[in-house]
Amino acid sequence: MTPRQLVYETLNLTNKNHRAPRQLWTLGWANIHHGKEVEAIYRDYPDDIVSAPATYSEAGIASGNGYVVGTSVDAWGCIFENLQDGIHGQVKEVLVPPTDTEWEDTSRVHFPYEWLSFSVDEVNDFCKASDKFVNAVACPRPFEQLQFIRGTEELFLDLLAKPKGMMALLDKMHALYCDLMEKWAKTDVDALMFMDDWGAQHSLLISPALWREIFKPLYKDYVNIAHAKGKKIFMHSDGHMLEIIPDIIELGVDALNAQIFCMGVDNLAPYKGKITFWGEMDRQHTMPYGSMDDVYNAVKSVIDNLWANGGCIAQCEFGANTKPENVRAMFEAWDKILG
Repeated sequence: MTPRQLVYETLNLTNKNHRAPRQLWTLGWANIHHGKEVEAIYRDYPDDIVSAPATYSEAGIASGNGYVVGTSVDAWGCIFENLQDGIHGQVKEVLVPPTDTEWEDTSRVHFPYEWLSFSVDEVNDFCKASDKFVNAVACPRPFEQLQFIRGTEELFLDLLAKPKGMMALLDKMHALYCDLMEKWAKTDVDALMFMDDWGAQHSLLISPALWREIFKPLYKDYVNIAHAKGKKIFMHSDGHMLEIIPDIIELGVDALNAQIFCMGVDNLAPYKGKITFWGEMDRQHTMPYGSMDDVYNAVKSVIDNLWANGGCIAQCEFGANTKPENVRAMFEAWDKILG
């Protein structure tokens, strides 16, 4: 069985006799501090899910490296400052200042239409040559991008007031994201994805009602675009988002990457078999500070609560302070328990 087939079986809940698919997300910090261990883990536990390449014929305005000390600029023109190598920086200055309460001047915001110039042939050739499950590299993130443009605190106030300028910019942003998803959906990738970090430690960052009013319809468009072309659709969100898990399922999202231990794995048990939990293992406590026995028990709790002939992907983030031996122990535990 190929990795691609294994992932499809897992998403379709027909994985009765095989291991869970694997994927490791590695931050620059891990490569800086544990480069050899990272290489060894990827060699012994290769990813089953990979991202397609994207070469653009039109140049954008992004510059610098957000994971290196210094200043960088993203594709929308947002300026970030980073104080530590290997971990992404934070917004240095907003593009729409607090004094512009109506968002009357958004001229500093660059809309990266150059993203639409990626090479379809390159993507299709990559998919044809690989036996792995391939995700599109495009990743709409409207909530987070608005934060980068405006600043988090000001945006929270604006989401309540809904100034016309902000809503017009969001409409324009969403139209670009939809065009991008439409083009990727016509390639040979297996899945599209989108993301936004919605949770704080114990609750959503905004009310569920406001989330459903403004952002849920946007996500529904992304899901519909993917499914109309026979693609799976994946979503990522950090933090405690338990209140909207039923909405994510209702939207038709196939796989959700979320901090399931932040929400409580047992609290997610009612959704077993209704969506695939695309990781992740607890990076706040278990992966950086736990023992290998703790890792084994954490994996077992995920399988006991969420595995249903699929419905789970063995995924974790190798980020700041994570122990390399715990990353290895995680993959070992998945294979041992399901094997």
